[in-house]
Amino acid sequence: MSKIDYDPVKNSLSGIIKGSKALRRIFYFILDIIFLRSWHIRRILLEKGQKLDHKGNWKLLDAGCGFGQYDHFLLRNFQNIRITSVDIKEDYLEENGLFFKDEIKRGRVSFENANLLEFCPDEKFDFLICIDVLEHIEEDVKVIRNLSDSLNRDGLFLMHSPSHYSVTDAGDEDTFVGEHARTGYSKDEIENKLVECDLLPLKTHYTYGYWGRLSWILSVKWPMLWLTKMNYFALLPLTFYYPVVMPFCLLMNLSDLYTKNERGNGIYSLAKKV
Repeated sequence: MSKIDYDPVKNSLSGIIKGSKALRRIFYFILDIIFLRSWHIRRILLEKGQKLDHKGNWKLLDAGCGFGQYDHFLLRNFQNIRITSVDIKEDYLEENGLFFKDEIKRGRVSFENANLLEFCPDEKFDFLICIDVLEHIEEDVKVIRNLSDSLNRDGLFLMHSPSHYSVTDAGDEDTFVGEHARTGYSKDEIENKLVECDLLPLKTHYTYGYWGRLSWILSVKWPMLWLTKMNYFALLPLTFYYPVVMPFCLLMNLSDLYTKNERGNGIYSLAKKV
């Protein structure tokens, strides 16, 4: 199995969209339709966020915001939200600051450099998302504790990560994704760690089940391997490849969204601060 490093590919894509709001919006759209985890996360955010938004102003922490994909979705869908987004990568934060500058001026979102291992904010939050972050950090319980401490009582904590079943996409010695600290979590493991940090699991669900995993192989794994090996030379064949496979991948993603997967290569957990 070839090891794949997402960071060089993500950095290349960041360079392409840099400075263009139109390209970044297209990029967000592509991320939302290709990556199945976004389908699950956005569904939960809409369901839980609407209740919070109806009550008035509420605060959300995006722990590991990356390109700001979910911040863009949240700001478009909720009027009373105030977002604090943190990440350790300053180049991502700088680009996000330029794209979201109007919302920053309005006080609806802020971007800050932070190491989650040392995270100790001055304010408390009503909702916290940590999407595909914990699998990169060895001391994950310490991070979960820090994030839990930043929540108001009854505040919601939503995480997503690869699951332990994603070992099927790992080689004998190396994980498939080069920058991961672990292959992934089981349901029991992540729930035990949440409980240890004063978070009560409300729902834990495997994503990327049979259909979702097949969609991921066709729409993410193979193209990312080609991009890793061929760099920009892979873009031309991909322009012909995606129109053929994407209709099928979208149907498979939709199936995964409404299937109670007994196992899957991803996992999310929604918990409440106690």
